[in-house]
Amino acid sequence: MAATPVTVATVGYEEMINRVQSVGTAMANESVNVTAKVSDTVSRVRFSDGDQVQRGDVLVELTNSAEMARLEEAQLAVDDARLQFDRFQPLADLNLVSQSDLDTAGNRVNTAEARLQGVVADMSDRLIMAPFDGVLGFRQISEGSLVSPNTVITTLDDISTIKLDFTVAEVFLADINVGASIEASSIVYQDRTFSGVVTVVGSRIDPATRSVQVRAEIPNPDGQLRPGMLMTVDMLLDQRETIVVPEEAVVPMQGRQYVYLVDDENIARQTVIKVGARQPGRVEILEGLVPGQQVITEGVGQVRPDTPVRIVNNAG
Repeated sequence: MAATPVTVATVGYEEMINRVQSVGTAMANESVNVTAKVSDTVSRVRFSDGDQVQRGDVLVELTNSAEMARLEEAQLAVDDARLQFDRFQPLADLNLVSQSDLDTAGNRVNTAEARLQGVVADMSDRLIMAPFDGVLGFRQISEGSLVSPNTVITTLDDISTIKLDFTVAEVFLADINVGASIEASSIVYQDRTFSGVVTVVGSRIDPATRSVQVRAEIPNPDGQLRPGMLMTVDMLLDQRETIVVPEEAVVPMQGRQYVYLVDDENIARQTVIKVGARQPGRVEILEGLVPGQQVITEGVGQVRPDTPVRIVNNAG
């Protein structure tokens, strides 16, 4: 019988990673609507649309003329109380003033200072500051506008890190761990992949969808990713070294999976295998093969069990 020409590949170990694909929505690391704590008119706006700001930067000043008057009054009260106490102190040392009068003077100092601190706190409420580093949105107010705690002045987003929420089928729950790697992509940047890690795995399975909520974080130092973007997520699970053969070597037949091995006498031997994960062009082999064996990858359709073959090219 003439030997059938075939191409073979050598069985060996390769790195295999299970990929679970999902779709997620990007969110800012921190996000807030900037509002005022009190109702008053705007005296000065100190930011522009889209500004990058640092925590503590003053964004808006509200009218504080009444508070300035109260501050001056409170400061005078503190100065007067301290003066009275300073006068009583040496007299008390000479027993010319009772200890009770000295304590009363000290209490007046404490009371005046507490009132002063209250006025200062009221004034600070009229300085609207950035609560964290981030990027401002559009300005919604102007100088002279009357604002209240319900008025949105602007938005502030920290996008140095992007949070990405997505769902994964419960069948993969055992393989999902905090710290697992993910790769995300967007139609906005079709030639770029963004890498991140899983930070939270939800505590509940949705009974309707049989899926679990997962959150990953993606570094975003250049600010290209924005909150609200739709992203495709590939989660990399169960990274391992395993036996892998080319996909074209596997022959399905009657509910089983086979490959053709070439033995030392160049005879094709049909061998039952158990397959695991599949990736484009590759199949994981769980049982039936050992490293170093040669499997037929091309010419499989012309090969019959226990017939001679002729290797025309070794695919490696």
